[in-house]
Amino acid sequence: MHFFDITIFLAYMLGMLGIGFYFLRKNSGTEDYYVGGRQMGSWHIGLSVVATDVGGGFSIGLGGLGYVMGLSGSWMLFTGLLGAWLAAVLLIPRVRDNPAFKNFFTLPQLYGHFFGRRVAVLAGIISAIGYTGFTSSQLLAGAKLASGTFAQLELMPALLIMGVLAVVYTVMGGIKAVIYTDTVQWIILMAGLLFIGLPICYSAVGGWEAISGTLPPHFFSLSNITWVQIVNWGITIIPIWFVGMTLYQRIFACRDTKTARRAWYIAGLFEWPVMALLGVSLGLLSRVAAEQGMFAYLGYAGAGAVDAESGLPLLLRTVLPVGLMGLMMSAYFSAILSTADSCLMAASGNVVTDLISNLRKKALPEDKVMRLSQWVTLGIGLLALVLASFMENVLNLMLYSYAFMVSGLLVPLMAALFFGSRHAGAAFWSMLAGGSLTVGLSLAAVPLPYELDANLFGILASLLTYCGISTLYPQKTLTKQPV
Repeated sequence: MHFFDITIFLAYMLGMLGIGFYFLRKNSGTEDYYVGGRQMGSWHIGLSVVATDVGGGFSIGLGGLGYVMGLSGSWMLFTGLLGAWLAAVLLIPRVRDNPAFKNFFTLPQLYGHFFGRRVAVLAGIISAIGYTGFTSSQLLAGAKLASGTFAQLELMPALLIMGVLAVVYTVMGGIKAVIYTDTVQWIILMAGLLFIGLPICYSAVGGWEAISGTLPPHFFSLSNITWVQIVNWGITIIPIWFVGMTLYQRIFACRDTKTARRAWYIAGLFEWPVMALLGVSLGLLSRVAAEQGMFAYLGYAGAGAVDAESGLPLLLRTVLPVGLMGLMMSAYFSAILSTADSCLMAASGNVVTDLISNLRKKALPEDKVMRLSQWVTLGIGLLALVLASFMENVLNLMLYSYAFMVSGLLVPLMAALFFGSRHAGAAFWSMLAGGSLTVGLSLAAVPLPYELDANLFGILASLLTYCGISTLYPQKTLTKQPV
């Protein structure tokens, strides 16, 4: 790598660490560390939400969708827009305006409020496992992407760089550092892709005449998609906006309901159409480059020999000049880190607030909770780094954990928030039934009707379990939730 590229990337890393160090001196307690003092503005929260949700996975995945199916792949993030706006209209007022939640830090605390300590602890365990795994999967995915893009960067050094950087500034600065670095990282990612990646790649493949002459017409259509794909994307992505721990931390971090709703509207618009069309367009250009044989010097005989999600990194590696490579490397690291740091904060919040605090008989003083939070964040970060360095199939394993979390947590919380149902036994067993069925179907690779996603069946199982138990064994203390 050229000296200029290394200098640019080092400047980026030092900037991220500087933000963490700044908030290390500013944070005065757990209110600051986990929910930013509950005084954050809509633009910072909105950009942090979209950076966390789109982050590394979607920014890489969108390139792969553009490579395989063209512009129609952008509909995946349309479900993100729907999820964000539905949450803004339906969820945020019920959560942010409820006085019972005004001092909450985490999502499982809502389960504790509605269903009691046993369900809250189970929700905390599910969420902590899911987000610890998701942190390690993001670090590993980013390291593989970076080492594949930059010839001189091996996998383990890339993993150590990303892991140490994400863990250190998150431990020091807490949620404020995460939200402010997310803002910077999102701007770097968008600017890098929009003003560097897109125009240089467009020119390198020969402009519109060469693009339209290389690919068949369905790559430029928005109707090259099936109803099953839309349903699968919707059932996977929309529920996350209602049970994502990272999102609840940001709802609690907003200064009021109006700020939170505005932040979610901003996040939705950045997901679709902005990032969606940008990502698939770059993936489409990488397909043109592969068809033209631009990757032959790397040993790829044609478009079929290239992994779809590797197409865009290969194109950037091929066409970017010295200096701009460093900017694009920073943009890629930004995308991965913006998701990894948020997942790390979510897992830390689950362990400290939902597990340790629930299991202790006596509450710790504020200064000890703050110090404990930093040590727990450091410990989970190191665990995630170790997992990423030793487990080759960590991505699949952690995505199973994530599916377990989503299909297990959704039904009980929606029943309590929107229908006033607070049956603790039904909540406990529906969480286990929904999550277990989703993971079981995914691990067994059972062929499902119409190739529908396993999440759909897990959520249905959770719903049937909740309704069945609460109907057969009604609780005398069933009450309506105050709104």
